[in-house]
Amino acid sequence: MVTAQDIFTISSKKEFEKITLKVFRHQYDNNIVYRSFCDFLKKDKQNVKSVAAIPFLPIQFFKSHNVISSKDPIQETFTSSGTTGAITSRHLITDISYYEQSFRMAFSQFYGNIEDYAVLALLPSYLEREGSSLIYMVEDLIESSNNPESGFHLHNYDELIAKLTKLDKAGQNILLIGVTYALLDLAEKQSFDLRNTIIMETGGMKGRRKEMIREELHNILCIGFGVSKIHSEYGMTELLSQAYSLGDGIFECPPWMDILIRDTEDALTYVDYEKTGGINVIDLANYNSCSFIATQDLGKKYTNQSFEVLGRFDNSDIRGCNLMVY
Repeated sequence: MVTAQDIFTISSKKEFEKITLKVFRHQYDNNIVYRSFCDFLKKDKQNVKSVAAIPFLPIQFFKSHNVISSKDPIQETFTSSGTTGAITSRHLITDISYYEQSFRMAFSQFYGNIEDYAVLALLPSYLEREGSSLIYMVEDLIESSNNPESGFHLHNYDELIAKLTKLDKAGQNILLIGVTYALLDLAEKQSFDLRNTIIMETGGMKGRRKEMIREELHNILCIGFGVSKIHSEYGMTELLSQAYSLGDGIFECPPWMDILIRDTEDALTYVDYEKTGGINVIDLANYNSCSFIATQDLGKKYTNQSFEVLGRFDNSDIRGCNLMVY
């Protein structure tokens, strides 16, 4: 039995590996979909002795199956965004406290006390649908900030411009978190010179603009907002944890999350540091669903355990957070 406290107090690589193997055994025993997948690969609790030997479930299974490792009632259902008629992913959540603890602790690790910020959210395409895990997280951050200026902005750009300018000039620390195309729209409406604001893009043009490489995008946003770096969040419907980039597209994970880079030609082997491959995510906060996800993203990992997202496999649908073609 692995508890939430075990997961969220991990403090070393050895401890991470030990708990990861325990989580694998738990999910093998309790997740019918994942166990069937493991059995198909002839992997089980007896022959999986290392993290590298754990099978990673293709993320597409969240579109076609109920990926769940608990018999408890469903508390929340998170769904991915998708074009009309497209099949979307469903992440069934039996204990929402795992998600809340994950994003609260990760935010604190990377950014400090949420009460030090006014949180402004520009997430129109997410607000306009139900079941967004990103909206759930940002709503909580807004509430936890205890700042009356914190809040969502839909299409009222003029009001947001006035608030952002006023608060920044007054010395208030601000987190402006936005979907990529909306941040570009805002930067085109007004030229800013922000001194106390973090701009965090969550990725995604949502079909509103042409995709562009990260360097070009971040350069445009840096100039438009008058900041030196653009921060990014790497998360998705199928995960309950996020990695963060404090600039230059280099992401770091919280202690209960890690990534491995798989060979694009052989999904069961891994490539060396600084080699491009498919991103496999270990998210121990996914204790009640599946903690081992083979994404459709391409990336590379560095020796200091940071990583970059470089794009997506061909023919995979563009959706979720930070899935720009880099």
